[in-house]
Amino acid sequence: MSDRLPPLTALRAFEAAARHLSFASAAAELNVTPAALSFQIKSLEAHFGAPLFRRLNRAVELTEAGAALAPGTTDGFRTLAVAWRAAQRTQDHQSLTVTAGPAFTAKWLAPRLYEFAQTHPEIELRFSASLRKMDFARDNIDVAIRFGTSVDPELFALPLAEEWVTPVMTPEMAKRYPTPASLRDAPLIIDESITFLDPPTNWDSWFAAMGLAAPTMQGPRFSQADHATDAALAGAGVVLGRRALVIKDLAEGRLVAPYNAALATGARFWFLCPKSAQDRPQIVAFKEWIMREINKTSDIADSIRIISRHPV
Repeated sequence: MSDRLPPLTALRAFEAAARHLSFASAAAELNVTPAALSFQIKSLEAHFGAPLFRRLNRAVELTEAGAALAPGTTDGFRTLAVAWRAAQRTQDHQSLTVTAGPAFTAKWLAPRLYEFAQTHPEIELRFSASLRKMDFARDNIDVAIRFGTSVDPELFALPLAEEWVTPVMTPEMAKRYPTPASLRDAPLIIDESITFLDPPTNWDSWFAAMGLAAPTMQGPRFSQADHATDAALAGAGVVLGRRALVIKDLAEGRLVAPYNAALATGARFWFLCPKSAQDRPQIVAFKEWIMREINKTSDIADSIRIISRHPV
């Protein structure tokens, strides 16, 4: 039996037939006649030296050899398809697919996209609001924005602005709670999206850093930071606002940070892409735009005093 691989067309016919367990369905998928598909499979079986299918009256089933071959051919063609799409993206300079978490998408990206569209009308932006671990090639992603303390060293990783949290609230509510001590009587909104941070960055930590005992936490809890921020914007209470998610609201006066005291999170958002893609024109344009947008509110961010700092 030869180790030489059979023709790709024969393997493609086998893969489709093995997946459908139907020569007719496989032929329809590949846009060939059933006779042509049957010929390709017979040539593959001749190359292999044994049957790969059992032909039944109105169906087919895999032989032991066919069952051994099928998973690898499916994986192989899937890998080829991913590689082909990745190669195509290197020639595409007019579209950009970005993934970011729902909170960052809602609170940072979405309110600013008009500016990017105005500056770069030639680039078609596509967004995927997701926190799942991504595969740039498999998922057809060009850029990922992710929050954390570390990143994959195999990727190009640009650290964005340092992240901190500080109590934020509406201007009206700030009049009712003028001092950190008075905040112990305020309705406190709990953002559970960063409970993974170590050391913890939460209300207990903030009150401790201010030299105050924390009150019993009985406020509403949110699993997503943008929902917690929206609750604060609605006047439902005070939230430990994350820099990237509240900075625009602070700059435009919808929220205030009256105590000028923030906890560093020890984590930050990162601009990520494959190292081989970092110089693609649309990726460079998007990266430079993000940095310009961050710089627009740097005076607000710099005015916040860090009262506790963890290593980044």
